Amino acid sequence: MKIADLETFHAQSGWKSYHFVKLTLENGIIGWSEYDESLAPTGVTIAINSAKRRVIGQDVMQHEGIYARMAAATRQSPTGVLPRANGAIENALLDAKAKLLDIPCYELLGGAVRDRVRVYWSHCGTWRISRAEYFPPGIRNLDDVVALGREVRQSGFSALKTNIFRATPQGMVGWSPGFGFPPGEHGRTPSREVLNGLHEYLSALREGTGPDIDILLDLNYNCRTEGYLSILRKLSDLDIFWVEIDTQSASALATVRNQSPFTVSGCESLTGLVEYLPYFQQEALDVAIIDLPWIGTWQSLKIAAAADAFQVNVAPHNYYGHLATLMAGHFSMVVPNFKIMETDIDRVPDDKLVYTAEPRYIDGYLNVPDTPGWGVEPVPERLSVEIQT
Repeated sequence: MKIADLETFHAQSGWKSYHFVKLTLENGIIGWSEYDESLAPTGVTIAINSAKRRVIGQDVMQHEGIYARMAAATRQSPTGVLPRANGAIENALLDAKAKLLDIPCYELLGGAVRDRVRVYWSHCGTWRISRAEYFPPGIRNLDDVVALGREVRQSGFSALKTNIFRATPQGMVGWSPGFGFPPGEHGRTPSREVLNGLHEYLSALREGTGPDIDILLDLNYNCRTEGYLSILRKLSDLDIFWVEIDTQSASALATVRNQSPFTVSGCESLTGLVEYLPYFQQEALDVAIIDLPWIGTWQSLKIAAAADAFQVNVAPHNYYGHLATLMAGHFSMVVPNFKIMETDIDRVPDDKLVYTAEPRYIDGYLNVPDTPGWGVEPVPERLSVEIQT
């Protein structure tokens, strides 16, 4: 069945923008995917629309061949915007092909090896502290942190992930110099106040969750090797499920992992198997994080298979909207070396209006629908051809 059209659309919901590929077949079947424009630039959208001539008129059943042609046309730019555009188109191809075959995407990807997907509550505390205007009344002190941990436990989730915060007389304060906050801390070395405050913050979360909830800590790009090691030493007496670390140096991450008392995860910013290989070869991490909207789900299966060969587990990177969550869910259903899946539970009210359905979580697990395709779509009336910034 040939592809008749390829379009991009966008939706605004609170403080976030969501981005979609719409791929239409000649018989009217529509394949959807959700992609990421990060902090609202337009590069990926331009790249997707530029790829139309390589996609329209092709047979959707030959999705690997279509991807190969797109990859060949962008081979001199193997990272960044262009492969992310290819991944977004691949994900829409998979949705359309699965709908044409009248099967859920996980069947197209090889068939389920599990019947549900364990998830963790991502940005737990993060959004309520940093964006209290969207998540009132927010989190103002350690007592609120304890209450949040209790809420996670009572909600049935078995794991949460948070970021670097500490309590101060002015309220809860984050520390993310890798992303420019606070300004001027280019050394990315945590002070004694940051280290002590982070220990207090995580201890308060643990007080609220009790002993049976897994706590994950995302350190992002916020340190160099020295800084990461100082954090790990400070937190060594705590029960941490994993620390998530981003660095462009596989050898630096290997150094951290060799001295870490905790499981080390990372690589969420990579966009292809070639980029992952040094991390596998140097035994730099325990869990490889894979961004399906950036890479493409079929290509992500190849990364997961390579990780398995190196005895590494995988986990989807997923802090997007509900369509991306279901995309990650289908991937997680079929990958044997799957660890746990990221998902944002704190949502603005408009999120439920952007999509035809919301993910179903039961006892800390995502139930992946068995309907054709990904199982959720954006609502056409909420879409715009313009990106709002």
